[in-house]
Amino acid sequence: MPVPLTAVVDLDLPGPTISRHVYGHFAEHLGRCIYGGFWVGEDADVPNVRGIRTDVVEALRALHIPNLRWPGGCFADDYHWRDGIGPREQRPRMVNSHWGDVVEDNSFGTHEFMDLCELLGAEPYVSGNVGSGSVREMSEWIEYLTRADDSPMAALRRENGRDEPWKVPFWGIGNEAWGCGGNLRAEQFASLARQYSTYVREHAGNEVYRIAAGASDHDLHWTETLMRSFDPLDTSDGRAAPFQAVSLHYYTMTGPWSDKGWATDFTTDEWYVALARAAYMEELLDRHGAVMDRYDPRKRVGLVVDEWGTWWNVEKGTNPGFLYQQNTLRDALVASRHLDAFHRHADRVVMANIAQTVNVLQAMLLTDPETGALVRTPSYHVFEMNVGHHDAAALDVHLKGDVPAREVDGKRLQLFSASASTTGETALLSLSNLDADEPLTLVLDLRGREVTGHEARVLTAPELNAHNTPESPDAVAPVAFDGVRPHALGLEVELPAHSYATVRLTLA
Repeated sequence: MPVPLTAVVDLDLPGPTISRHVYGHFAEHLGRCIYGGFWVGEDADVPNVRGIRTDVVEALRALHIPNLRWPGGCFADDYHWRDGIGPREQRPRMVNSHWGDVVEDNSFGTHEFMDLCELLGAEPYVSGNVGSGSVREMSEWIEYLTRADDSPMAALRRENGRDEPWKVPFWGIGNEAWGCGGNLRAEQFASLARQYSTYVREHAGNEVYRIAAGASDHDLHWTETLMRSFDPLDTSDGRAAPFQAVSLHYYTMTGPWSDKGWATDFTTDEWYVALARAAYMEELLDRHGAVMDRYDPRKRVGLVVDEWGTWWNVEKGTNPGFLYQQNTLRDALVASRHLDAFHRHADRVVMANIAQTVNVLQAMLLTDPETGALVRTPSYHVFEMNVGHHDAAALDVHLKGDVPAREVDGKRLQLFSASASTTGETALLSLSNLDADEPLTLVLDLRGREVTGHEARVLTAPELNAHNTPESPDAVAPVAFDGVRPHALGLEVELPAHSYATVRLTLA
């Protein structure tokens, strides 16, 4: 009789804190993410608060959304913040050249975004314009947002209806500066990042965490150039450095950029290719982390994965520049695999932002433009099931026995992934069976603490491409899981094929 796979978890050996901010989100002026997603205007038939969709806010509050990145993305480096303040009917229009070549009327701007963050209970992450902006423009924007006295920008904010300053803890210094953010060389941008960061000043006690636009995929040279730009003493005190983090962008797809694969029409082989490419995030974190360790062994500089997720061909019949795609069980397991990687690198990964929140790429929510219906995607449910990991201490998960695997793209893909965390009184285990066809028996060897109770949930569906629609909103939704039972070492789990499960432990 084969010996089941065993996962050893030392419940009494907590590691680094998993920042809640790795569960961050991203809202760009792209397709129907802002307009028709978050923003419908005060006169819309859809219930709203000051133009912001009520049901979207309620759904995201259930995720305890920690931060929201805005206004881009590529849009950020074409965005001039003064165009998005003041009376909406007087705001100038612009062309959104990156995403559909449509005209943007700037009706959703700084005040609307900050209102959205307050409704969500999320901390704002503002991406500043380096590509087509100026140092002065960025400096004045943060003054407008955060200064309390009668400075010129604070006075302008009051003229536009907001007396008290906001808190803006996260600030992006550019976006994809190697591409749509300016087509710069690493050395060019490293100098600009230091310059721009200097003028993102801290007003009225607002402490800013500055994030320099980082690498795409495996561009280690970009990360090394940014890290080398620090003065020798900069990283001894993270607050003294010109910026406190660098970013990383990586998207999962099954084909080249010209034909990325389809969200719902895919083969079993493409199922595994997608999950293998999601697993590549682990290697990227290792490799970029190793570069950062050479310059910053004390890990004072954070790594922010502020764009990640699946990127498929757009749904047929939709605007190719709007990046609207469905979201299946496969996307959910891509998400769980990424989140496990972030948990395992909690000592360096301080934030991550899935792309994007509503109606774009690997969205949490889809809104129907005709009926106004709201759909929670399978990826949404993974985020909801993982709320217990927010600001919990990571626990190592050691696997014993033969981990099922298969060769994909010339590499070995493990078909099981797990991560765990503890708050002291409870622990949460996340378990992913990536095998398209076979269930998995897993023994949880739970050590160091007495487990007095457990409850489990599972996310799966009969078909690999199962997805939620207005007509079938719960085709992929979590349910109570009865496949967990006592074992001499702790618990035994019968994990269904192509499934994601969480097990919450009560600790004595």
